Amino acid sequence: MTAQLTDLHDSVVPKVREFLSRPKKLFIGGQWIDAASGRSFETIDPATGQVLTTAAWGEAEDIDRAVKAARTAYEGEWSLWTPAQRQRLLFQISEKIYERAEELAQLEALDNGKSVGVAQAVDVTCTAELFAYYAGWATKIEGRTIPVSVPWAPGTTWHAYTLRESVGVCGAIVPWNFPLLMAAFKIPAALACGNVVVLKPAEQTPLSALLLAEIMAEAGLPDGAFNVVTGYGDAGAALASHMDVDKIAFTGSTEVGKLVVDAAKGNLKKVSLELGGKSPQIVFADADLSTAIPGTASGFLFNHGQACTSGSRLLVEDSIFDEFTQGVAEVAKASRIGHGFDPEAEVGPLISEEQLTRVTGYIDAGLRDGARALSGGGRHGTDGFYVEPTVLVDVKDDFSVYREEIFGPVVVATPFNAERGVITQANDTPFGLAASVWTQDISKAHRTARQIKAGSVWINSHNAFDAALPFGGYKQSGWGRELGEGAIDEYTQTKTVNVAL
Repeated sequence: MTAQLTDLHDSVVPKVREFLSRPKKLFIGGQWIDAASGRSFETIDPATGQVLTTAAWGEAEDIDRAVKAARTAYEGEWSLWTPAQRQRLLFQISEKIYERAEELAQLEALDNGKSVGVAQAVDVTCTAELFAYYAGWATKIEGRTIPVSVPWAPGTTWHAYTLRESVGVCGAIVPWNFPLLMAAFKIPAALACGNVVVLKPAEQTPLSALLLAEIMAEAGLPDGAFNVVTGYGDAGAALASHMDVDKIAFTGSTEVGKLVVDAAKGNLKKVSLELGGKSPQIVFADADLSTAIPGTASGFLFNHGQACTSGSRLLVEDSIFDEFTQGVAEVAKASRIGHGFDPEAEVGPLISEEQLTRVTGYIDAGLRDGARALSGGGRHGTDGFYVEPTVLVDVKDDFSVYREEIFGPVVVATPFNAERGVITQANDTPFGLAASVWTQDISKAHRTARQIKAGSVWINSHNAFDAALPFGGYKQSGWGRELGEGAIDEYTQTKTVNVAL
């Protein structure tokens, strides 16, 4: 692989080149080890199609080794750590992530195709912030005392209280669109609560997870408290079905989420799911077009449309529909397409040739059904996996481009009439992950937000996240919540103690 590194962008820092040149092993029990099979697989730069490096091909046997190491840590050294010790450790990991932000951002750009600048400003910064946020939670996970009356024992005095306890061994399966950040949606919350983690990153993007393991080990995390098994879907399936895993947290497609649920039923492990979406961006005629046009464009172009919250349905009040959609199309046309190391590039490649085929297939189907492209409409160039930012109009609600998650830089725009309302149209989807409302009428904004069936609703913005804000979906967009206090509920269980005095 080292011969190929000479072809990488000149801006790749020496530490990243050195990291890529090293064998990528599994991280189990605090040790870097080969996969049991001895096999490895290639990871590709989606901007060029070149091989970056290879990673160990973990399978069910490796998952079993990782789970055993995690269980040993959970019942051993890690169980002796106080909340204050866990807090200090998570703060130290956060600081080390900041210190190595450039390396992490460049790895994300090479492995995923996203902008280095965006990766550092968003993915890496938010990851460090999540470790710091949940560091603070480690010392604040509390039970409570409850006054009770036991009807069948009058005159008896009781002392009843609850304990919030860790769940145990937690499996985390994360996608390729935000490899580092989606891992951070799970790992620090789990560790803050006293759990241990086995992480299975997406096979397309294993690199930042391995560097994160390196960082966490350097910070002093006990052996086995965090493990990484790189590999394909069979490794994820083995983790979801493992009888000694107490909880599984999955981010990915709704289809695979249903398979995770099925796999988890063997021991009825706790399951949290953050799944797909087809999020509406609702634009009223009184919106401030100077912010709404670029804002809604960003809502579907962010991360090249490869976001579960992508604002891929643009619902615009009919009186401004033509003006507004032309404006969004102009922003899309002007968006610079290029490699993540190009500081001026705004839209990068899709993750793989498979994803390129999927997205262009949806666009082609929409055009065949009768949609019209105001911008884009196909592949960009011949090298790498780029798709033109595409705005489709003349779309009906039974078109596949309207109903199904595309996961690319594609938006479908349809008008609505103010008198008939937009809520039915907005909620006409099996998904319910996110939505945005664009209006200068604050009362209208709040009324609309209340009626939308989605876990997150942004007003005059889209994709505005914070570590303290719970995130998750309604309907087929998932179970449970990540971020904020909601994640603490996912990684703890309540024990009731009732004492007869």
